[in-house]
Amino acid sequence: MSRVLVPLAPGCEELEAITITDLLVRAGVDVTTAGLDDKPVKASRGATLVPDTTIDAVRDQTFDLIVLPGGLPGADHLRDNEAVQSLLKKHAAEGKYLGAICAAPKALEKAGLLDGKTATGYPGVLDALGNDAVSVSDAAIEIDGNVITSRGPGTAMDFTLKLIELLEGAAKSAEVSAQLVR
Repeated sequence: MSRVLVPLAPGCEELEAITITDLLVRAGVDVTTAGLDDKPVKASRGATLVPDTTIDAVRDQTFDLIVLPGGLPGADHLRDNEAVQSLLKKHAAEGKYLGAICAAPKALEKAGLLDGKTATGYPGVLDALGNDAVSVSDAAIEIDGNVITSRGPGTAMDFTLKLIELLEGAAKSAEVSAQLVR
């Protein structure tokens, strides 16, 4: 069974956080949500999310995928959090998958994990970083090596189904998709 970490920061996009978590669990993936501290997370549209644990508590654990929900200022908190940055770099060095949607690719960029890669994100977010080492795409989902990025709330379901395909195979992704009556 694959293990996935979903860091949750104040101001995250709840539609993305919930879609990612829900669909991965439907696929039988062991999902851990982790807050930046031990408090509930107030999301960008006002929903309150209660993480399973904290980033500090999972710092030494290994996951098959770390996937970052976007939203603002949530993505900025992920970008600026030392523990999140450390985990991202560690998992990249181990060749594990990293995913980010909406504004969250900026956290991967700060960690230096988009250099030489093609990535997508919420319109304008990656362009605003001014990093010429990142090839910016307007595709709904972009996969470049072990990095998977996506555009925003409207692509969250397809993004997560692609993550399921990478982790658990095309048959499992199709099974979950069918459950969603797509």
